[in-house]
Amino acid sequence: MEASVAERGKGWRVLGVSAADGFRLPAAIHLWRTLLTLIAGGCLAASAVATELPEAISRCLDCHGNEGMSMSLDDDSSMDLYVDGEAFTKSAHGQHLVCVDCHEHYDEEGHPKGATFASKRDYVIASYNICKKCHFDTYSRTLESVHYELLRDGFQLVPVCTDCHGAHDIHDPHEKRVMMSRSCAECHVDVYKQYAQSVHGKALVEEGITDVPACADCHTAHSIEHPRTIKFHLASPDICIRCHGDEKLMKQYDIPTTVATTYLSDFHGVTASLSKVSDDEDKQLVVTCVDCHGVHDIRSPALVGSEEMKAKVAAVCAGCHKDTAADFPSAWLSHFRPSLQHAPLVFFVDLLYRIFIPFVIAGLVLQVLLHLYRVAIRR
Repeated sequence: MEASVAERGKGWRVLGVSAADGFRLPAAIHLWRTLLTLIAGGCLAASAVATELPEAISRCLDCHGNEGMSMSLDDDSSMDLYVDGEAFTKSAHGQHLVCVDCHEHYDEEGHPKGATFASKRDYVIASYNICKKCHFDTYSRTLESVHYELLRDGFQLVPVCTDCHGAHDIHDPHEKRVMMSRSCAECHVDVYKQYAQSVHGKALVEEGITDVPACADCHTAHSIEHPRTIKFHLASPDICIRCHGDEKLMKQYDIPTTVATTYLSDFHGVTASLSKVSDDEDKQLVVTCVDCHGVHDIRSPALVGSEEMKAKVAAVCAGCHKDTAADFPSAWLSHFRPSLQHAPLVFFVDLLYRIFIPFVIAGLVLQVLLHLYRVAIRR
């Protein structure tokens, strides 16, 4: 049955009109379409106003916003001077800085002036000091890095701020994919290839798991220490334990934290901890995580297989323990705790000592107390 005029009128009144006035559906749709168009147009206009560039930026982009703009340098190369205004406004600096905050020295007519550079790399190196105006603490840490040591010695190909972070399109520097694709991998190509095939690299690159360590998690971002020093080698277990000692994190991936605790409690782990304060090469008879598992090419022991892993560990052991048999690593408990299932003899000996040693100590204390009591009575 058709709805009554009164019932249909309720629906029309939602639109602000009355069915009794002879208003028809097409007219209502046209009215609302017009209103929505006006509202959308107003929103777009407001958006355009919100994203309108400040004059201090737009004035520079009058020239630098033209693709193909470049400058010839003394070494007959050219430097691209084009700046993507949209990329800049979306960058970390876009809402806080204008061009002249970094690019100073202009004449009265607004044209750039000042020093010229023999090459693009000379310009990039000279721009290194600009960042310290705002990021002084971070800049100071770079002065302690292996990169700065090489730069100070005249090797200009080492990275500076803009090489890793970009110049006008700076984004979140903590994003791990950026570390790999845009920063470290640009120079350390072979290392990146190894990392990309490792258990950590595949998890990050192929599966998007960001809990795994990327370059800066192990080497830090700015105060990068030389990785081939004894000090770095001895401290490497601390880097691994940050993740592999985190019970909450490891539980997500069904990895036991005993890999960290068992290493720290065995001979090698204790020796490494005690040797951190020394930089004496003669005391470098210490095996750390990276010696057995690798550095950038770490593979899951479960995927490597027990026999291949044993052979790998045996080769590491042979570096210090000369003329040892191939089954020498079998004398080591690996990362297992003694139990009835794994090394039961060691488990029972350990249990015996846990009972026997406190019993002996308690007996000695009791003997001393009884002796003192007897001396006191005889007085």
